[in-house]
Amino acid sequence: MVISVNGKSEEIQTSVLLDLLRVKQIEPQMVAVELNDVLIDRDRLDSTMLQDGDRVEFLFFMGGGL
Repeated sequence: MVISVNGKSEEIQTSVLLDLLRVKQIEPQMVAVELNDVLIDRDRLDSTMLQDGDRVEFLFFMGGGL
């Protein structure tokens, strides 16, 4: 299936959001995940199914400031 990941079209082999994180080697605790503009709770990552054409955004937390 083909989905958009952070604005780029990608063909993926998984249908579960948590598996996509694992393939991308992203720790779930280090990122917020939006699916089609809806923020997904971390406890639902393993039960949230992906569908062809979905839009996924990974929002990473960065430290910094003055």
